[in-house]
Amino acid sequence: MSTTIDSSSRRLPAGRKAELAAYVAETGQVTVANLAERFDVSPDTIRRDLDQLDADGVLIRTHGGAISLQAVPRPDTGLDVRLRLQTQAKDQIGVLAAGLVHDGAAIMINAGTTTLATARHLTDHRDLTIATNSLRLATELNPMAFRDLYVFGGVVRLSAQGTVGPVAFPAHSGADRDIRCDLALIGVGAVSADAGYSTSNLGEATMMREMMDRSARVAVLADSTKFGRRLFAQIADLGRADYLVTDAPPPPDLAEALREADVEVLTPAS
Repeated sequence: MSTTIDSSSRRLPAGRKAELAAYVAETGQVTVANLAERFDVSPDTIRRDLDQLDADGVLIRTHGGAISLQAVPRPDTGLDVRLRLQTQAKDQIGVLAAGLVHDGAAIMINAGTTTLATARHLTDHRDLTIATNSLRLATELNPMAFRDLYVFGGVVRLSAQGTVGPVAFPAHSGADRDIRCDLALIGVGAVSADAGYSTSNLGEATMMREMMDRSARVAVLADSTKFGRRLFAQIADLGRADYLVTDAPPPPDLAEALREADVEVLTPAS
């Protein structure tokens, strides 16, 4: 007796997981409910598949779904998920950005995954004074690298694990002390020829601009997935930065705009 295979029958697990992985890579970010409906299996089966694919390094498991390793994360994507995206690019940027920091310098660093990568490459630096809004930075820094570490107060954004508030430290009299730094290392969400540097949160944009204004030099850190994009809140025009530190050369229109704005582009090949 011959056996026929109905095209609507369920796929074998290995085949389903391969198709599931391909679908996540194509879509970028998905939910368990969406996948269960698409592949006609239970949510528990999808969860097990996603857990296995995450363990295999194929995708990143998130609360309620998954995200592709190459995806551009949504603004509300948690820091722990974003830390696993574009890791090689961020590490390359971190090496270059750390090279701009001199021993004994006073620096500002905003909260973000690319700036955390930079912090990990400050291991051999010494006598730094660091001001940041990142609640995670202290865990990434070598304690021998800094003399003083200050964290700006404000409202805590859990997704960024950072604070949003004034770039200031009040004195005992109640007035804010004036602070100035040698270098600001600012990770941004988007870089475009017409909109400059932008991010998704208005309060963060204001804070990042103020960090720039209080620093003698400014290095913007952004991997190449940020090019040609514009997010809700503008931080500053292109010319506000002295350096753009990235993992790959910008596209021609952005490269020309950066040249006209006198911004030095630093890449691993430069």
